[in-house]
Amino acid sequence: MVYRPRSGQPTLAAAHMSCLVVIPARLESKRLPRKLLADVGGKALLLRVIERCLLAQTAPQVVLTTDSQEIKTAIHAWGLAEQVPVLISSPDCSSGSERIASVLPELLALNNNLIKNNSTKKSLVESSWILNVQGDQPFLDPAVIDALAAACKSTTAKVLTPVYRLPANKIHNPAVVKCLLASNGQCLTFSRSALPHVRDVEPENWHLHANYWGHVGIYAYRAEVLAQWPNLPPSPLEQAEKLEQLRLLEAGISIHGLEVAGDSLSVDTAAQLALARKICSTSSRTAPSPPR
Repeated sequence: MVYRPRSGQPTLAAAHMSCLVVIPARLESKRLPRKLLADVGGKALLLRVIERCLLAQTAPQVVLTTDSQEIKTAIHAWGLAEQVPVLISSPDCSSGSERIASVLPELLALNNNLIKNNSTKKSLVESSWILNVQGDQPFLDPAVIDALAAACKSTTAKVLTPVYRLPANKIHNPAVVKCLLASNGQCLTFSRSALPHVRDVEPENWHLHANYWGHVGIYAYRAEVLAQWPNLPPSPLEQAEKLEQLRLLEAGISIHGLEVAGDSLSVDTAAQLALARKICSTSSRTAPSPPR
């Protein structure tokens, strides 16, 4: 997945970092329990995600929040305890965003320790960004994290999320989340159904009449948005589609899309886990032999 820069955005080197990369990790996921510790090419799925996040150039800190002591133990076993702090959260959290929101005070304390030469009069809640990276994307491009971090420095939006041009063969796949974009990049809504519906045209030809956008399940939040999360009203759309971002839209909090090129596989089903393993197997077979 490759970031497509837009004019007017600062370079990564110029971006003053005041954000954290946070991975919410629920071991007993409903669709595929214990997937985060499933083996993918000789490494746990979650470990692959963490390693991708650590490769990002602009992530001053990668943090894990989980309700599982087993995952916390695994972080120690992988030798990452000093690099990746683990914050224990409630097993009752209904989404990754809610899990992150539940440990926001601890995250802001970590961010406060990382920010250097901070002369701003804004509070940490106003000036901090939290990048929510789901723990089931083993092939995430670190450049997307860098792109989000850079975009945070030039946007007036409160929430950013990556979107990509959706190929025709994925438009009607309910496992692929779609985003309907306004001309200014604002996300109008998200759905598992095709957006938009093209009237009087056969569904297989819809891509000839409209642009379709897929959604990558990563979010950059201003901390003030996460601080509001416990008070946001229940979202019927969120419950119907099982898409956490719809809670924000129903509450009147806008989300803006950041264009990237290509998708990043999320492992939500046994079939997707098998595909991830196949990708790793294919990559290892086609990799060049090391020099002797």
